[in-house]
Amino acid sequence: MKLDSLPPTLSASDSATPNSDLPPQVQLQIKDAYKSSAALTPESAELSVNANTDICQEEKKPKPKHWAIFASTFGTIFFAEIGDKTQLAILLMTAESRNPWIVFAGAGSALIATSLLGVLLGRWLASRIAPRTLEKAAGVILLAIAAVLLWEVLG
Repeated sequence: MKLDSLPPTLSASDSATPNSDLPPQVQLQIKDAYKSSAALTPESAELSVNANTDICQEEKKPKPKHWAIFASTFGTIFFAEIGDKTQLAILLMTAESRNPWIVFAGAGSALIATSLLGVLLGRWLASRIAPRTLEKAAGVILLAIAAVLLWEVLG
């Protein structure tokens, strides 16, 4: 923003009330910018507002809770997939095609796509159903699957 649109100095009638919703530190910076800009020409000066770098850096760092969620998700999916029929199918496709990187790319893309569907469906359900209800429903569904599998094995 060019300084030619700003008054060169603050008068008694030009108080900081237009900026009263800003923190006091920012109000002081604005006052200092007005005072120091009086000696500058509008063509050679521009006003810049700097954000607090400490706050910006804190928001960019992953929080420990995020790492816990990531580790839990990674561990659950990793151990659930070891020895899974999907892994065995990938093993057979690699042996048959003798092109492991293409099989890896296809399998990885498929796992990403199915995970994306799960995340989107989970977000949609979470916006409509309470998390506790979702946990109970997932538990009931898994128990039902276990009962059907047990019934098939015993029967």
